[in-house]
Amino acid sequence: MKNKECPVLKTSQWCKAAALAAVLAVSPLSMAAGINTVEEEPTALAMMGDLVIVRPVMLATTVVGSAVWLVSLPFSAAAGNAMQAADTLVVGPAETTFFRCLGCTRPGYRVTSE
Repeated sequence: MKNKECPVLKTSQWCKAAALAAVLAVSPLSMAAGINTVEEEPTALAMMGDLVIVRPVMLATTVVGSAVWLVSLPFSAAAGNAMQAADTLVVGPAETTFFRCLGCTRPGYRVTSE
């Protein structure tokens, strides 16, 4: 005799898997709502200095850090610290460049006070 599978059971398992995937996908977003927020009020001079000097320098640091990380990847992978090297050489400068409000000193999203 052939083994017949119940179509309701298949659909039920698919629905459970989809619901679990949806919960897991949304959970970090809701948990991260209060994380990485910055409560700074930068001045116009700080914003201009950040835009003209700091952002271009940090962008260049991100590009150079990416190249250095790529060259060091075989050695850091062999030593088991490839992710630590990536965090230091690429992710840190990229966060400072792209995930920081204009004129702020710490990476994160600016909290608007209403």
